[in-house]
Amino acid sequence: MATRDDIFKLVETRLDPQQFREQHWEGSFSDYLEMVLRRPAIARNAYQRLYDMITHFGVERFTRMRQDMVRYPFFSDPIDNGKDSIFGMERSLMQLVDFFRSAAHGYGTESRILLLHGPVGSAKSTIVRLLKKGLEYYSKLEEGALYTFSWRIPCSDGQDEIHQCPMHEDPLLLIPVDARREVIALINKDLDELHQIRIEGELDPFCRKMFEDLLVRYDGDWRKVMDHITVRRIVLSEKDRRGIGTFQPKDEKNQDSTELTGDINYRKIAEYGSDSDPRAFNFDGELNIANRGLVEFIEVLKLDVAFLYDLLGASQEHSIKPKKFAQTDIDEVIIGHTNEPEYKKLQSNEMMEAFRDRTIKIDMPYSTRLDDEIKIYEKDFNNERIRGIHIAPHTIEVAAMWAVLTRLEEPKKAGLTLLQKLKLYTGRSIPNYTEDSVRDLMAAAAREGMDGISPRYIQDKLSNALVSDQALQEKCINPFMLMNELEGGLTHHSLINDEETKKRWRDLLGVVRQEYEDILKAEVQRAISADEDAIRRLCSNYIDNVRAYTQHEKVRNKYTGKDEEPDERLMRSIEEKIEIPDSRKDDFRQEIMNYIGALALDDKKFDYTTNERLHKALELKLFEDQRDTIKLKNVVSGVVDDETQAKIDVVKQRLIKYFGYNETSATDVLNYVASIFARGDAQSSDG
Repeated sequence: MATRDDIFKLVETRLDPQQFREQHWEGSFSDYLEMVLRRPAIARNAYQRLYDMITHFGVERFTRMRQDMVRYPFFSDPIDNGKDSIFGMERSLMQLVDFFRSAAHGYGTESRILLLHGPVGSAKSTIVRLLKKGLEYYSKLEEGALYTFSWRIPCSDGQDEIHQCPMHEDPLLLIPVDARREVIALINKDLDELHQIRIEGELDPFCRKMFEDLLVRYDGDWRKVMDHITVRRIVLSEKDRRGIGTFQPKDEKNQDSTELTGDINYRKIAEYGSDSDPRAFNFDGELNIANRGLVEFIEVLKLDVAFLYDLLGASQEHSIKPKKFAQTDIDEVIIGHTNEPEYKKLQSNEMMEAFRDRTIKIDMPYSTRLDDEIKIYEKDFNNERIRGIHIAPHTIEVAAMWAVLTRLEEPKKAGLTLLQKLKLYTGRSIPNYTEDSVRDLMAAAAREGMDGISPRYIQDKLSNALVSDQALQEKCINPFMLMNELEGGLTHHSLINDEETKKRWRDLLGVVRQEYEDILKAEVQRAISADEDAIRRLCSNYIDNVRAYTQHEKVRNKYTGKDEEPDERLMRSIEEKIEIPDSRKDDFRQEIMNYIGALALDDKKFDYTTNERLHKALELKLFEDQRDTIKLKNVVSGVVDDETQAKIDVVKQRLIKYFGYNETSATDVLNYVASIFARGDAQSSDG
């Protein structure tokens, strides 16, 4: 049994006193100057710090569709083990990081509002949440350390009264503007452009008053004023409203700009005698508290016009206007996000031209790559996380396939289906299509991903399927259960009023069902023909006959010992499985022999598994030969003898071992595929 000491020890092992002391370091202004000279990065501005935070987790370069791409591991959420990881948005994230890099250099984007624009559920909020989480984490590390200061003011009782800088400003702002340029030039002397320190603006009204009062007291002696400064390290925290802010519009009629820039503290007016004394003001608006870090504006385009003017000044001039005070300088990243209907309103509103001009929009579309879409759902719905209910293979895949299909535009190229387009986008190969032609397809449909079904809809329907009576009884969900949920939910989908769209999406579910049937048939075929010894014997027999055919020789019959003509029926029965026409059989057979010969020159032995087309042909041939012995048709009727049942059990175990099914889902799949073949056989006999 656990004791209290066990719990205390467990907690203590998770705490690092040394790290705590480092994160709560305090020292003099002189100490801080010494640190800045040794490590100028501690005085970075907000954009430099944000960019360095992202690249702190690494940069990965890769090529896709013959284009150089960059992947930033930060967006896989290494901080929280992938909880907020982003999938399939490499291009948009590259644009985002380029924006931060440009701002870190001071090339102009630091004077713009960053607007993430995309359909609902396209991870806009998740990206901003990641950035905020990243800043909090990074500021706890030595590499991301930043500092602010407090004022120590002697009282009549001999004690010091401590006043923290309300906007967590960098201590270098305490250097008078007249001397600052030379000081900064000295610090930047050996630094590259990206990492040069840029301390701009002046102290906030509260610190400015403190500074000037002490300067008067010491007759202009700046060093004596600095003796009243305690520099301290800070850790950014959204919950503590320190360096990270979030603003969400509420009732449009009751929006008050003091929520952004702070308000008068009426209780202190009596103490200080004036409502224009900065000591009687709370610098606690979202733009105040987000200084040195980042502020997020949720649904930014729903803000009142007066708020948007505050944002214009905050972005362009890096300053805000608190009530009763002069312009106050800020250093923070401003990010807003919005959906398409709101953005269209902005475009049509001539009064908002100034706002549009100061905004950089980055589109955040839905994923159009199947593999990435699957990852979105597997993050939350997998057999490790969902205990007690088995998720049958392809369940998530068919939902992701349907989601992506709803987002793609019909291909203009004759003969190309929407499903084939999806496969091309995911990197599958289709005859007559190169990477260049796939890029052309993408370029011709620039809006792809900005419409279609939201990942949230898929997640909701997955949840519904998992708690359905059938799932609870069978302890399993399969693709058909989920597709029924997806189709049924369209009737009451709150975001779709267009019946034509609903019909198109239902039709696409039909496309997915057909593709799923093909996948199932292929898997059962592979499971039935997974007897490697049988495939190897069939392959050896085929190669012996092809060798004899290409060299105009005969084949020795192992049973009779007589030389016979090559078995044309055997060779064609295999070649037809991969659609080799009779007119091309000679070329194909010569290809195989050339391939074997080339391997022999390198002292390598031929293995059918290294030739994908031949491997597939052999599997299909073996399946056809064994299908009748297993009598799949009888599975449907339930009339199965012991010998057939034993063979079916072997196939079922292969489905479980090699394809990820459990007993229930493997049985269901075999029954379903058997019914497909039974239908096909019935149609053949009718014909």
